[in-house]
Amino acid sequence: MTTRGDEPGDLPVAGGVLFDVDGTLVDSNYLQVDAWVRAFHDVGLEVDAWTVHRTLGQAGPELIERVGGSAAAAWTARLSDAHERYSAASAFLLRRTPGARELVRAVAAHGVRPVLATSASPASLERLRAVLDVDDAIRAVTSADDVDVSKPEPDLVHRALEAGVIDPARAVFVGDSVWDVEAAGRAGIPCVGVLCGGVAEAELREAGAVAVYRDPQDLLDRLDDSPLTRAFSP
Repeated sequence: MTTRGDEPGDLPVAGGVLFDVDGTLVDSNYLQVDAWVRAFHDVGLEVDAWTVHRTLGQAGPELIERVGGSAAAAWTARLSDAHERYSAASAFLLRRTPGARELVRAVAAHGVRPVLATSASPASLERLRAVLDVDDAIRAVTSADDVDVSKPEPDLVHRALEAGVIDPARAVFVGDSVWDVEAAGRAGIPCVGVLCGGVAEAELREAGAVAVYRDPQDLLDRLDDSPLTRAFSP
């Protein structure tokens, strides 16, 4: 976890926008699906790609057990290593989703604290941050290593709020998966969904998303009328 500009114990007085990364700010979901399917194949487990896609947004161990069942849990270390290897090999194909960098910078320009709140591993997060190229604008970063349980549990959201020293009453989460929406909801934070991760609008709204946009650019184009203004208000 990284933070800047605050001392431990500072009161949460600022507004903030928490951003998921994979599928939300970086077009990586289908590369992640490919990496996981290959990893499962390496240990002799054949899984359907669609089941992997529907589990994205959770940390590796949770994804492995949900997709492969209890039999896969015994292979967690090997599966994680293989997934990392395949993810690194396809990293040259990563790109920002439309408007991702501009949206983060626009949030910061409103005096609001952008925080990256992702279930990605530290190694994967390093590659994603390189693609995003917004480290000068973000306030804090949290990853899978910062919590014991991943989304849809609210722990990562709580940790992101703490890391950014953000007032929960002035916070909004932006994500692409039902796990993002559910985690934010359990933390008492409204979640705005984006479709660029491949999850249908109906599913995001059913999970509790307060609004859904095509991608970060669509959200940026309608920023002043979006739920993100909750974070802008003093």
